[in-house]
Amino acid sequence: MADYVEQIRLRLPDHDVRLAATPTQEHELSRRATVITGGELPENVLDTTVNLQLFAGTTSGYGHLPMEQLREQGVAVTNAAGIHAPGIAEQTIGNILIFARNIHKGWQRKQSHQWRHYQATELQNSTVTIVGLGAIGTAVASRLDGFGVETIGIRYTPKKGGPTDEVHGFKYEKFHAALARTDYLVIACPLTDTTEDLVDSEALGTLPPDAVVVNAARGGVVDTRALVTGLQKGSIRGAALDVTDPEPLPPEHPLWSLDNVLITPHMGGHTPQHWRRLASILSENVERIETNGQDTELKNQILQP
Repeated sequence: MADYVEQIRLRLPDHDVRLAATPTQEHELSRRATVITGGELPENVLDTTVNLQLFAGTTSGYGHLPMEQLREQGVAVTNAAGIHAPGIAEQTIGNILIFARNIHKGWQRKQSHQWRHYQATELQNSTVTIVGLGAIGTAVASRLDGFGVETIGIRYTPKKGGPTDEVHGFKYEKFHAALARTDYLVIACPLTDTTEDLVDSEALGTLPPDAVVVNAARGGVVDTRALVTGLQKGSIRGAALDVTDPEPLPPEHPLWSLDNVLITPHMGGHTPQHWRRLASILSENVERIETNGQDTELKNQILQP
């Protein structure tokens, strides 16, 4: 968090910005803080705060926060939605290209010093289905421009349209009709009651055998057991996973041993730039509160006091 703190200090030079490095410091500094920012609120911190106006979350999700207590105490809450989108989108495109060109096969043969040709394919003329058209899904779609692919978007409110060639909802028929045409399935949606285990054995069975699953969202959107079975049996071609269920992935998990699986440790959106974006959101909101004397209509606000 030191980089984040430095970025905040650069933007708010007239403010006292402190980094709580220990649990004791967290409680001591929180007592008189007007703004707290971090991934979560330490236990019982809200019981001793006096001047707190804003909790600025450093993650997109907020289900782990004591939202009711924050509401009762009149604390505004913001999240980090959108700041990770560029990095995650770039990694997603990279994973798609790895499978399109079969670069992972070249890497595997390099490990055993084999100068032996293998068949690559082309991304153009493929169909990419993006589940979730928020900041991440939109960033993926924009980066696919120029590759000559057809894109299908899946979102809760298809009437809103989107940056893809087609947009559909989560209704069973529409979703499976899209899966049946999909070469690359990109998961970029939140984990909700609707999306939990959305990509199950039935959905994986609907995908063509040459399809690849790219999960850049949450591990729980994909039924892991069904995914392993599909990969082992060859009913889908491969998977690129920045998130897994469970997470972290245990060392003995079968996903580690599959040659047609790419795994990264939930780091797709973590770049030096994302702290700068987050600090910009926080500093803008602090200035709005001080200028307007109110903590409503803040950027990325998810709770109004």
